Amino acid sequence: MSELFTHETIDISAPAATVWALLTDPALTKQYMFGCEAISDWKPGSPLIWRGELEGKPMVFVTGRVVTFEPHSLLAYTTFDPHGGMVDVPENHVTMTCRLTPLSATATRLEFSQGDFSRVQNGAARYADAMKGGDGLLEKLKQLAESDGR
Repeated sequence: MSELFTHETIDISAPAATVWALLTDPALTKQYMFGCEAISDWKPGSPLIWRGELEGKPMVFVTGRVVTFEPHSLLAYTTFDPHGGMVDVPENHVTMTCRLTPLSATATRLEFSQGDFSRVQNGAARYADAMKGGDGLLEKLKQLAESDGR
């Protein structure tokens, strides 16, 4: 099977430092990531969990590991749904890559890619779900960044 990656790009009228904070600060991720905080020490190889609440009870929605952490420019981490009925092994994780490119002192291009779905269990279905999008995540992130993210 050919490689399966999703790709999304958005230009944001905010400095890279503001966009970076939205990607890595748990108090800020909670504002656009469906109420989830990204919890990690952000060192390559370290765990990353997306923690939130479901019906008033704490829950970990997604787990993974930090792959790359280059402040204000590149963040990559793996993701795995511990509730998806698959075995939690590296072979079932996909990698999310967030690349920030300054367009000016006050504008940043944010590129998201996720994959490779072709090498994971239920990859075609997981890829199809990811391609549906429609969650408005990048638009929410853009709105927050352009209002200074706070």
